[in-house]
Amino acid sequence: MLSFVGFRLLPLGLAIGIALLGVRVVQGVSAQIDVSNTLNSRSVAYQQTATALAFTDTPTPTLTPTATLTPTNTPLPPTPTLTPTDTPIPPTHTNTPLPPTPTWTLTPTPLPPTATDTLAPTVVAQVFATNTPQPTAFTFATNTPVLSPTPTLTPTLTATPTLTPTPTLTPTPTFTPSPTLTPSNTPTPTLTPTETPRPLPTLILPPEPNGDEIDVTAIPTRVSPVERNYDLVNILLLGGDDELVADGTIRTDSMIIVSINRQTGTAAMLSLPRDLFVYIPTIGMRRINTVYGIGENYGWQPDGGFGLLRQTIFYNLGINVHFFARVNFSGFEQIIDSIGGIDIAVDCAYQDYYPVEDFDPEAPVEDNYYLRTLPVGYHHMNGFDALWYARTRRIADDFDRGRRQQQILRAIYRKARDEGLLQNLPSLWGQLTEVVETNLGLEDMLGLLPTALTMDFTTLENYTLIRGYHTTPWTTPDGQNVQLPVYETIHQLLTDFYQPPTGSQIRLEGATIRVFNGTTNPDWDLVAAERLLWEGYNAVAVGAADDTTYSQTGLIDYTGQEKGSSLTEIASLLNVRRDNVRVEPDPNRVYDFDVILGADYNSCEGFSVLSIDESSGQ
Repeated sequence: MLSFVGFRLLPLGLAIGIALLGVRVVQGVSAQIDVSNTLNSRSVAYQQTATALAFTDTPTPTLTPTATLTPTNTPLPPTPTLTPTDTPIPPTHTNTPLPPTPTWTLTPTPLPPTATDTLAPTVVAQVFATNTPQPTAFTFATNTPVLSPTPTLTPTLTATPTLTPTPTLTPTPTFTPSPTLTPSNTPTPTLTPTETPRPLPTLILPPEPNGDEIDVTAIPTRVSPVERNYDLVNILLLGGDDELVADGTIRTDSMIIVSINRQTGTAAMLSLPRDLFVYIPTIGMRRINTVYGIGENYGWQPDGGFGLLRQTIFYNLGINVHFFARVNFSGFEQIIDSIGGIDIAVDCAYQDYYPVEDFDPEAPVEDNYYLRTLPVGYHHMNGFDALWYARTRRIADDFDRGRRQQQILRAIYRKARDEGLLQNLPSLWGQLTEVVETNLGLEDMLGLLPTALTMDFTTLENYTLIRGYHTTPWTTPDGQNVQLPVYETIHQLLTDFYQPPTGSQIRLEGATIRVFNGTTNPDWDLVAAERLLWEGYNAVAVGAADDTTYSQTGLIDYTGQEKGSSLTEIASLLNVRRDNVRVEPDPNRVYDFDVILGADYNSCEGFSVLSIDESSGQ
């Protein structure tokens, strides 16, 4: 039975605080909170849960131990100081195919031919509107074809290892919440953002393999740097699980690169799966989540674990990472709790073990946990719940987990900016660095602060690798289930990652969308609107529809455009059947599109999660 495995998430709390410019991670964090005492008080529960969550319906828990990788003691050759040269490559995009959807009963209206969209939205926060005219009810049809999305390209994989099934997941440990930090009364000087940031750290190129190295698979040659023409600052956000072990082992199971474009005032996030199998300079082929710990244990120069991870990412992906920020589980919880929690639109139902309120470290495992289901909906989460949501893999995979971690970073950034917390970053910096390990200085953060304060939220782009397209599953000779990079398709993704979102935003300009909840399921309109915002659309949730008994989701197009319309993509994102699309041109329209959610609504993108029927349990 699969269980919470790896809960080695990255408390990416600071994530956006650091990534997207200093999340006021604490409205007055008390430097007097003794984090060590908090960890010590929970150490028994940490150790027990780390080894006990794999129980099934029987009381006896099962656990699949994770092998500790032991690096070889290969001497480190001297490394020259060089800076890569960048040149541009046009961005590429792929579309996700429509999953199957249930039959309808609406009266079909012919859908006009569609073409590539050419417009981009402005930022609109999700709010409930009142006294809004309701769209007319749908008449349903049956047995009609669904929309045909642009097919996803499937590259021909040439990797020599054979494909193997996804490994059985081990349970993820759970923790007690961290205390809320109290503000400090110590006055601090007010600083203003700097207009001339200091130069970025110089990359020392990783050494090449000596040609005689033999490993479990062929050692790849160093990839070409990803070309760029912009002033980019790349920050690597790491989440460590070192609180779970007593042997000093460090694994960074959460890795997100935040790329901030200081010319265009935009940003993008890229998640790296922990099982990506890469070449570590002078060490050999390993999982990427072990690199930081190997560098720390070796005393890698320069910059320890981050220095080795920086060179590994550049060798295998061609991305130059300038800074890093790392937090452990407790630090992540403290960051979330200190800003009063965050709101997350959960568009896929998740199920995993959760600790009982009266957790007893002396009690059997099955008495301390229950199987919790988090249904589709709009949920407020404290630090502990956010950690559970970010780390669970029981019915999902590591690729989906990366997407959820980016959701959390976006939520932290939005909360900090909406409440005016970012402006207080200078006074909080000393307390922030007590829970976050980073090579960023206050001067660096002040240089990024103007972008964080003025960035259009809809331009924040999100990138994750796709299993079987960007990676090839493989089992090593010693039984490790890993992901081999497919360099051709990854390079296309990274090229797009380095570009500002001008192409997609022009395509979406002016496409305003109003979302109604035609069901009794709480906040589904918020969830659907957030899904559209994730893709850069200008969407607003307006509450209940005229009727809350809609069985299927419908879409009304008031633009009537045959070219340049976003109709097809919106229907694809929300899985709206072709028969449930109406075209009603209205030159006096307030919104371009209306979405009426029905009981069949499901924007979950093909992850291994619960069905709609299963997601209502607690």
